[in-house]
Amino acid sequence: MNTSETLQATLTVTTDSAQTRTTLRSVGAVLCGLLSTVILTTAVDLALHASGVFPPHGERMADALFVLALAYRIPLNAAGCYVAARLAPARPTRHALALGFVGLPLATLGAVMMWEHGPAWYSLANIAIALPCAWVGARLRGARS
Repeated sequence: MNTSETLQATLTVTTDSAQTRTTLRSVGAVLCGLLSTVILTTAVDLALHASGVFPPHGERMADALFVLALAYRIPLNAAGCYVAARLAPARPTRHALALGFVGLPLATLGAVMMWEHGPAWYSLANIAIALPCAWVGARLRGARS
C-alpha cells in the first residue's frame, strides 16, 4: 500500500468515525429529551397523587383533573423537546421534531392502553399536542434550522 492509499484509508476511517459519533449524539439527544419528559411528567403525576390532588392509583379521576394533567404535560413535553434540541450536535429543530414524531406513536399507544381509564378527549389531546410541543421546544432553543 502506498502513501496515497494509506492516507485515503485513514480519511475514510476518520470520516466514518466522526459520522458515527454524530449519529450517536443525535440519537442520544432525542433519547435524553424523551427521558426528561417521562421523568418530569411521572414525577408530577406521583406528587399530585401523593398530595391528594389526584385520587389514589386505580381510581378514575374527574374530568377536571385530566384538564390539569394536560395543562402540565404541554409545557413538560415542550421542555423535553427543548432538551433534544439543546443537546443536538447540529440541526436542533430536526431533533426537537424527531422527538415529536417519536411522541406520536407513544401517545397513540398510551391512548389505546388507557382508553377505558379516562375521557377520550384526553387521550386524543395527548396525541394532538406531540408535534406542536416539539415545535415550541425547538423555538425555545432559538433554533432556526
